[in-house]
Amino acid sequence: MNRHPERQSLIINPTLKPLEFLIGEWRLVASHPAFPTAVTGEVTVEWMDGGAFVMVRTNFEQPGPPSSKQVIGRDDSSGTFRVLYYDERGVSRVYKLSVGEGVWKMWRNAPGFSQRFTATLSEDGNSMAAMWEKSSDGKKWENDLELEYIRIR
Repeated sequence: MNRHPERQSLIINPTLKPLEFLIGEWRLVASHPAFPTAVTGEVTVEWMDGGAFVMVRTNFEQPGPPSSKQVIGRDDSSGTFRVLYYDERGVSRVYKLSVGEGVWKMWRNAPGFSQRFTATLSEDGNSMAAMWEKSSDGKKWENDLELEYIRIR
């Protein structure tokens, strides 16, 4: 029970400062060999609970990639980011995350289906080119989903 409802968080979690460049709203364009045309959507990245975590909400406007929610946190002693992922198919996953020098990466190594994601921020900070890759054996990787993020606000 929250004894002080007016206080959500005393400060923004300082370990999440490297993710600040993601905060905002993004237009999303996704391409995949299984889609006849590009699929569009929107991504909202915001501080959650007054800055304790980062919430990522992805919504697609037509069939294709699943809409999803992600909660990002970071261990202050190890510096390790973790992403809790859940999507409209009922898929629940945990990813590792890193950021640095304009590159955002997420990955998971799981028997039978490993994934990795890399997004590169443009120089002006208003767009990102991204790619999801997949592997069934953790050795041979193939492109899966190509994404373009365009900052709305």
